[in-house]
Amino acid sequence: MLQENRGEYIPSPKLIKNLKKKGVDTGFLLSFLKDLDAGKFVPSQFYTDCSVPPLTHPSIIDRRVSPLVSIPTIRLERLIKTHNLGIRAEDVSISVGDSIVYLGRDQLYKLGVYLFSKTAYGILNGGSATSYADYKKNYAFCPQYIDKYPREFRKFARMCSGVPKGITPAYITENLKPGYSFMFLKFLMLLRNKLEYSKLTGRTAEGILPAFQMTSLQTHKPLLSMYKKYEKSQLLRDLALKAGCRPIEIYTGMQPLIAALTPREEGENRRIFDRAYGKKDTGIPLPGGHGQNFKVLEPVYKMLYEKGIRYIWLGNVDNTGYTVDPVSLALFALSDKEAAFETSVKTAMDTKGGIIIQEKSGRLNCADIGSGISREMVQDFEKQGKTLLFNCGLGLFNLEKLLKRLPTLQYEIPLRISEQDKDSGRYAQAEQNTWEIIGTIKNPLFFAVEKNKRFVAAKLLMETILSSSSSEKLESLSLNPGLLEAALYSATGMKNLLQNDYGIG
Repeated sequence: MLQENRGEYIPSPKLIKNLKKKGVDTGFLLSFLKDLDAGKFVPSQFYTDCSVPPLTHPSIIDRRVSPLVSIPTIRLERLIKTHNLGIRAEDVSISVGDSIVYLGRDQLYKLGVYLFSKTAYGILNGGSATSYADYKKNYAFCPQYIDKYPREFRKFARMCSGVPKGITPAYITENLKPGYSFMFLKFLMLLRNKLEYSKLTGRTAEGILPAFQMTSLQTHKPLLSMYKKYEKSQLLRDLALKAGCRPIEIYTGMQPLIAALTPREEGENRRIFDRAYGKKDTGIPLPGGHGQNFKVLEPVYKMLYEKGIRYIWLGNVDNTGYTVDPVSLALFALSDKEAAFETSVKTAMDTKGGIIIQEKSGRLNCADIGSGISREMVQDFEKQGKTLLFNCGLGLFNLEKLLKRLPTLQYEIPLRISEQDKDSGRYAQAEQNTWEIIGTIKNPLFFAVEKNKRFVAAKLLMETILSSSSSEKLESLSLNPGLLEAALYSATGMKNLLQNDYGIG
């Protein structure tokens, strides 16, 4: 039920009470609706006339091959001086000329490690793993495995259901035991890199590579509670002692819940959907998408800048391939770009997510398959033999440049409003996607990476199970050729990541 007061939308007190009880930040929600009615948000775009950039595009760096960079000597010297890195250009170069300096992979790696002192690692911590462990969704993805190992699947599903995904097992061991969680692995990986910084520079790693995260109402308390347990881990404590830092250093911003909105047929001016399951003054709490991080984490971003941080990584919690990469960090810092994003060559299994496109103006952007660009158009590109770059959901940002944009950025990232028809009723959901920031950046940088080194993600529990399985087990499942190839590729990546990046194996 709505009340009108001088043309302003005022939800009924009963609806407000219902939403507050469900954890919705009604002040945030009403402010959002006011901005939406005022037309402040950029609507999402569907591309019908665009192309895809070649790998040789000047804004794309192929990280699958060993880099060799030649840049003006003054640029490297300026970077070192600006960040007070305590090294000379000669220390991180193959050769230094009067005007040109050359850097190979080893030199970029060393420079990147020194830049850890200016870099933070951000995690978009997803919601509870209810959908992740859902039986129907997982069965539809890989019925062969669940038919053959039903008890095994249900065991891990019970372990994950309703638990924040970040603290569910990121992999399954060979003897079918749950492995370390996604977040534990990230803390472990960060400590290993802090120790590398300490060894290379001779300095302690206190305050180096701090982590930060965006949580939600449902995940906040259980995550922080689990981190306290992780701090007692002997594995983490031993590494922290060697590096001269704390086992865990993480800053947090909690994303508020908004609510379902009225569907399109009820008018352009969206209101709060107030009759869930046919009950009057009953709303549906919903997240607003991880693109809200640029508003939610604004205080954290400002605090990190005050601490001397100048670069930040952002990535999803469920990507085991999301690790610190010193070489890409060095390349990004030397480029002086606003942001860089990791992509991999699209495969037949990449049916959801975004691809990098080139607009008619020449600007590079990211378009989600289905909602931003038609599947038919994507297939046409592939039939023409074009290489498509798939968004890995992993970015590097120049924090100083990002901070200047934060006051208006929430209105520049496209707002996607999708119509829903579910048991709870017909309503609309409003979301912003972090990676649609790409289209707001004048000249972004892209890294083309090996997918199974940088993007081993798990949107479903079955993906975690398959990437943890042996090749023998996978080949015994009678999977379709495409799924088998993708599973073997991910399993190889997971094995190498655990051994090389996390020191497990």
